[in-house]
Amino acid sequence: MTKTDDKSRKWMWWFLAAVVAAQLYFVQELLAAFALFAAGFAVIAVLVSSIYMLQKVWEVGVARMAERRSPAASMARHAAAAMEELGSRPYRRPV
Repeated sequence: MTKTDDKSRKWMWWFLAAVVAAQLYFVQELLAAFALFAAGFAVIAVLVSSIYMLQKVWEVGVARMAERRSPAASMARHAAAAMEELGSRPYRRPV
């Protein structure tokens, strides 16, 4: 009787060890997926914040350039005004 009892206990422990190992593997897979999603969201957040910061820096640079009275700034203003005037003219096809 003890030999069969020992064999059944041995198989029971092997079964429990397999169940625990499967659970640990499942948890590892979940943690790996979480790490990948966190890294992906971090990359997206860095891209969005860098684009936002570039836009703000550009805005400040353009505002400072507009305040200057340098020849380059006045040429840029004249060119912008000329392009705006050219764009506001109606387009007519030659007949």
